[in-house]
Amino acid sequence: QVQLVESGGGLVQAGGSLRLSCAASGRTFSSSPMAWVRQAPGKEREFVAGILWSAGSSSYEESVKGRFTIAKDNAKNTLYLQMNALKPEDTAVYYCTAGTRPGEIPRSASAYNYWGRGTPVTVSS
Repeated sequence: QVQLVESGGGLVQAGGSLRLSCAASGRTFSSSPMAWVRQAPGKEREFVAGILWSAGSSSYEESVKGRFTIAKDNAKNTLYLQMNALKPEDTAVYYCTAGTRPGEIPRSASAYNYWGRGTPVTVSS
């Protein structure tokens, strides 16, 4: 059974930084994608950034390019999201997700099969 446990969310002022972590267990992700998806109040879930576990190639939602960086630590089976220059519009619950389609990074939240419980991020202006 796949378990994804997020941590690192919190309250930060605009312009600040946070690093989210996701500890993954229960399977080997090899060529599968992992991603961060967020959901702001009253909005649908939105793809933020994704990475192929083995290849390391990544993909970002346009509004976070240059500010957010997705990374992984194979030895620790942990996924990260470094968020810099945070804006109030980044406020959301951030979910760690994993998919099963090898070799591609879906940009639709519905394409991911496994989900953590989420960690809230609040950016004050």
